[in-house]
Amino acid sequence: MGSARSRIGVLALQGGYAAHARALEELGHEAVEVRSSEGLQGLEGLILPGGESTTQLKLLGLAEMDAPLDAFVRSGKPVLATCAGAILSAASVRDFDQRSFGWLDVAVARNAWGRQVFSFEAKADEGGPFGAIPLVFIRAPRFVELGARVEVLATYQGEPVMVRQGNVYAASFHPELSDDRSVHKIVFP
Repeated sequence: MGSARSRIGVLALQGGYAAHARALEELGHEAVEVRSSEGLQGLEGLILPGGESTTQLKLLGLAEMDAPLDAFVRSGKPVLATCAGAILSAASVRDFDQRSFGWLDVAVARNAWGRQVFSFEAKADEGGPFGAIPLVFIRAPRFVELGARVEVLATYQGEPVMVRQGNVYAASFHPELSDDRSVHKIVFP
């Protein structure tokens, strides 16, 4: 990627895609709202935003995007999956039987940081590539099982809140809802 303006897509079927688009624009990238498989063409990276994962799955199916999205993610281009996006990326979903794509060798538990009313802000533990970055949790999933190839990038109270496997980065929190752009900057330099 480098210093040139990169075209980064944000899946815009449902959920918090606008804040991700603003974060990308602040970093000098062109944010492209993706609503169809054609929208994936020519992108240099992709964000799978928070929202409601079962609704996102239904809308992906209606738009016939499952296979094109899977091919894009498996192409090796950088992908940032936050909250519901992390659920879609997981190998398995616990405490609620739903389909997921399996791009990350993780098991997640939906809404495991609490219901909407228990949403909170905190700071990540020191260490890792980000340090004590701000964390915004809204009905966030928990990473309850990690495969051997999954790298932990950030923790909160010793628990993984951001992981990476290959080109896929997943966060249980919402980095787009703080002023800190270090997550977007590392994924999309």
